[in-house]
Amino acid sequence: MGLTRKQKQVYDYIVEYIDEHDISPTQLEIKDHFGFKSLGSVQDYIRYLKNADYLESDVNSVRGLTPKTISEGQQNVIDIPLHGKVAAGNPIEAIEGSETVSIPSYMVSRGNHYALTISGESMIEDGIFDGDIVIVKEQKYAHNGNTVVATIDNQATIKRFYKKQNAIELHPANSSMKPIVINEGDLQIKGILVGLYRTY
Repeated sequence: MGLTRKQKQVYDYIVEYIDEHDISPTQLEIKDHFGFKSLGSVQDYIRYLKNADYLESDVNSVRGLTPKTISEGQQNVIDIPLHGKVAAGNPIEAIEGSETVSIPSYMVSRGNHYALTISGESMIEDGIFDGDIVIVKEQKYAHNGNTVVATIDNQATIKRFYKKQNAIELHPANSSMKPIVINEGDLQIKGILVGLYRTY
């Protein structure tokens, strides 16, 4: 059984809490950490994680949660939104979609993530090809050298980000193409590339 993004966040919190404190969190601590309205919500998550074979619990202990070793054949996947296409070339209109895609859960960390389908060939020297699905961590800032998803006048593109003294440069990973040079105010960062998911 795969995990949704929120289920994985609860599971990861339990694992990280045990790593740090050598005991599992209580249901109340889980509730407070995620801001759930009731312990019933926590119990629903724990029940699913137990049924999916991710957790064991000792009903006689308030700190009785134990993560199970994930077997090699177990599908540890998570569903994230698939928001359409992004241009690895000249910017194209950003497409918001309602689909999801299932990816291995190790490909995401803390924060919100989404997936986009690549259109174009401007990032081929980074191994990103037309039709590939990229995993993007949602954030509004970037450091020089990050591969970003950005919008320019509501058109989306994926490029390497470089902030210069008077402008922003978006560099392709294709030696036959030139960087896009724009003023900082005309650009919105939508996230940074954290993974590539390709099936054959």
